[in-house]
Formats: sequence, C-alpha cells, structure tokens
Amino acid sequence: MIRKKILLVSINQCSNPFPVYPIALSYLATFLESRLAGCEIRLFDFLMDDISLFKTSLMEFTPDLVGISLRNIDTVNILDDEDFVYKHKDIIGIIRQISTAKIVMGGAGFSIFPKEIFELYQPDFGIFGEGENSLYQLLYCLENNSPLSDVEGLIYKNDKNFYINQRKSYCYEPNLEYKDELIDYYWNISGMISLQTKRGCPYDCIYCTYPLIDGRKIRTLNTDKIVNAIKKLYHQKGIDYFFFTDSVFNIKNSYNMELAEKIISNGIKIQWGAYFSPHNLDEHLLKKLKKSGLTHIEFGTESICDTTLQNYRKSFRVKDVLETSDLCSRVGVYFAHFMILGGYGETEQTLIETFKNSKKIKRTVFFPFLGMRIYPRTHLYEYAVNEGVINKKDSLIKPKYYVAKNMDWDRMKALAYETGKQWIFPDEDMQQPITKMRQKGIKGPLWEFLIK
Repeated sequence: MIRKKILLVSINQCSNPFPVYPIALSYLATFLESRLAGCEIRLFDFLMDDISLFKTSLMEFTPDLVGISLRNIDTVNILDDEDFVYKHKDIIGIIRQISTAKIVMGGAGFSIFPKEIFELYQPDFGIFGEGENSLYQLLYCLENNSPLSDVEGLIYKNDKNFYINQRKSYCYEPNLEYKDELIDYYWNISGMISLQTKRGCPYDCIYCTYPLIDGRKIRTLNTDKIVNAIKKLYHQKGIDYFFFTDSVFNIKNSYNMELAEKIISNGIKIQWGAYFSPHNLDEHLLKKLKKSGLTHIEFGTESICDTTLQNYRKSFRVKDVLETSDLCSRVGVYFAHFMILGGYGETEQTLIETFKNSKKIKRTVFFPFLGMRIYPRTHLYEYAVNEGVINKKDSLIKPKYYVAKNMDWDRMKALAYETGKQWIFPDEDMQQPITKMRQKGIKGPLWEFLIK
C-alpha cells in the first residue's frame, strides 16, 4: 500500500474577471483518494491564502510530494501584459528550503510550455496534459522503484538527459468531490462553481492551445457523476449556478441532451453557462438546455467576416453566427460574443465587415481582444515564424502577439462605438460594477447586465 502525504497547490492568483475554482486539483485529489487509501491529501490555494501560511502548511503537514498546478501563463491581453510564470518561479525554492518532498508540476499553463517551464522551475517531475492517471502511476513507480518510462505524460531528467514520455491513453471516468473550504470561498467571491462535462477539442483554430492541453480526442465524462456532484452542492450548500469549463460545450450533442434530461429529471433548479461555438446548435437542443438551467452562452466567435473566419480556421461562417444568435434571442438565453480583432489576415475591410455584421445581432455584448497570443505547436506559430514576427529561438513564455499590419486600436474602438452595440474593450475596467453586484448576492457571469 502506498502511504504518502500529498500537498496539491494552486499557484494561480489571477482573479480577473472573477476567481475560478481550481477544479483540476479537486479532480486529482478525488482520483487519488479513491485509489490510495493510505494517502493523506491536502489542497492549498494561493488565491485564498498567502506565502506565510503556505510555509506553515509545509512545516506542519510535512508532505512527501508537492504537486504544483500552473493554470495561467499570462493574461492573454496585449493591453495588460501581466506575466505569471516568472512571478511564481520562486515557489520551488521556498519548498526546497522547508521540505524534502518530491515536487511535481502540471496544469494547463505548464502543459503549453512543458519543457521550458520545467527548465525554468527545476521541479523533480512534470506532467503535461490531464494528470490523474499520470500522478497515480508516478506515485506507484516511486514507491516500487519501477521505471519512470512507464508514466505517460511525465517529464524528468536523469543523468542530465531530458525525457518527455508520450501520452497514449486518457482518463475517462474521473470522480469529483469538491473541498468545503474551497467551495465556500469561490461561491462567495465569484458567484459560480466550475464543472467539466467533456475533455478534448477536435477543432483546428490557428491560435488555440486546447488540443495541446486536453488532446483532440473527445472524452465525455459520466453524466450520472456530473449530476450527482451538482445535486450534492445544490442540496448541501445551496449552490445554484455552475459554469461548464469544456473548451466547446456543444460537441457531442446527443451526450448534451442526455445530461440536460438528467438534470431536469432530478429536479435540480440551477442556472448554468458554458463556452459554445456559434454553430451545431438547433432549437430543440437549445430549448432542452434552457429547461435544464442554461442561462448564459459565451460564443468563441472571434470575427463576423467570412474571410477572417476562414483565415482563423474556424468551422463556421457568418451565416451560422447570425442564425445562432437569432435562435438564442428567440429562445431567451443570454449570449455574448468573444472576438479577436486584428488577428492573422485581418484588414481594414474585414474589420469594417465585422462591425457592420455586428449590427445585425440583437441583444448581446461583444468582448474584443487585440491580436493573437502566439503559442508553440500552433498554426499561428508557423505563420509568425514565416513572416518574421517571431524567431524560432524566441521564448514565448514571455507573451508575444501577432497583430495584423496597420491595425489602429483607436480606429477599432471608433468603428465599434459607431455600431450602437455594446462593445466592452479589455482596457475598460469593469471590476467595480461587478464587485458591487457580487456584494448584492447576484450570481453568474453578470455580463447580461451590459447587454444592448
């Protein structure tokens, strides 16, 4: 039997637009607890507690292994270029000073730059992609002195050689138990709790990192387990707003229909939101989702110009955006469009077309970003190298952006405001009104109050 003390740590301190429950740590803890009866597992969250409490936890708990989750690399906002990787890199040194624990790094951000962050932070091990099976395999290997080459997704050094084990399988049946102290904090401060229904993304958007983090193969999680998790929080904590963190929710719609029907049949009166693509959504499904509690859709639209959508390798066109928006208006579901202005192939003409088409969409809010954050192993990376925007030797941990030529931020704003629609630009501070609404006990994303 493996008997270990394990401390799982979320070092994320980003709370804009709202703090996000560290769901990955809860999945890891639940998975390990179900298989390792002899282990004691604790969670530490740097959004809730500070470095002095972390040091105290290390000294009092004396863990055998510390798992560090790096969720965010940066803000992905060229106008507010805050870096999180270098900001937190001293965490390893702090652990080394106090503890002899083995240190494992993982998380979404780490999975984008696994080798680079491993070399920067110098942990004992790293895990890219989903961590449940990999962390369990690592613990088994350490306990039994088994070959580390058996651990999928593991990164490590041995005799100065660097190893990255390929991932061949996925976790299909993860359980999820939320931690009371985390739930109370995030429900009070952010007004929603994160949940996942599926992993993986089959799409091929030129800038996106989801396939790097989750893989392309879609894995739908057990609907009974999802509903049971919702029921428990609903009845025990009074939590009635959830946000599904799937990269794109409206994939595998037969599965989505099954999930909606189980939420309805269990009599759970909740509200929920998710990220959607503005296609692959018909009226019958949308009405069923609404009946199950769907109130907010966040569309990853990026542009309302066919030329630009094609350049971005989007799987939909303007016709889909307009028809799906109209459908949401008819059915009565709030929806927002997240946009990328000035990305690959953007021109003055394509911008004008996007703003012109935005006037055709009723009762929505647009959240635009300028340019595209460049990540390795994406199509955008290849384009940026070929055009001389970046060099292959450039470290992309420090954010670099692709912005099309002759893009003028003030010009974009002027065109947006001329539409008469609600465009909320990333350099506009919305924290104060959001905080006031949170203080009044209003739950959910809150952007519906901005709709025009």
